[in-house]
Amino acid sequence: MRAMAFVGFKKSGKTAVVENVAKELKKRGYKVGIAKSMHVNFDKKDSDTWKFKKIADYVVVRAQETDALLFDARDLNSLLSMMPEVDFLLLEGFKDAKHIPKIICAKIEDEVKELNDGLAIGISGIIANKGIEKINGLPVINALKTPEKIADLVEEKGFILPNINCRMCGFDCYKMAKLIVNGEKSVKDCSVLNSKPRVMVKIDGKELPMKDWVQELVEKTIKGMLSAMKSYKEGKIIEIVIKNE
Repeated sequence: MRAMAFVGFKKSGKTAVVENVAKELKKRGYKVGIAKSMHVNFDKKDSDTWKFKKIADYVVVRAQETDALLFDARDLNSLLSMMPEVDFLLLEGFKDAKHIPKIICAKIEDEVKELNDGLAIGISGIIANKGIEKINGLPVINALKTPEKIADLVEEKGFILPNINCRMCGFDCYKMAKLIVNGEKSVKDCSVLNSKPRVMVKIDGKELPMKDWVQELVEKTIKGMLSAMKSYKEGKIIEIVIKNE
């Protein structure tokens, strides 16, 4: 899965940009997911859903033509783990994300400077209507007139790092993401994404990234427990399935 975050302040044109880029990617035959960060509380205190969430781990809501799954994600990784497999994930908002490249949506140049944390690969939004071609070396693209140009950027430069800061590559995920954006590294340099783990844990079919020392701990713990069983024999692959039912 490749990802791109579209960041900007209010009324900067983020939604229109994401909408048009998503349409273009769909035209190209891709499966697209969208995650939106909202600053309004649609699950107000003392509402029915608020009461249910206090009891249940997950709450499914059907409201006319829209269905929603409500749960408390600990972090962005937990939130995105609920997203089915897609080719491209477009995030609207999430300015604090440090492991995903970004398109800055802005109204004025000062907003671009404020929002650029070294992960920007392009600029769009309201400012693209002013005829500016580049700001600080970043291309300014009008998503309403030429969404295909932003879709090209998403295809070419979209990525998402594990965001576990294992430093197996020598850097934390933020530093590695900046190096990838600058063309000094590539996703292939991420040890977690490209190494074949000795121990693999999947939860509902999705792999749980683990640092080397965690893999070693899990491996030794399981083998230690199994070795106490008379019928245990060493093998190349050990499979354990735990069903929470």
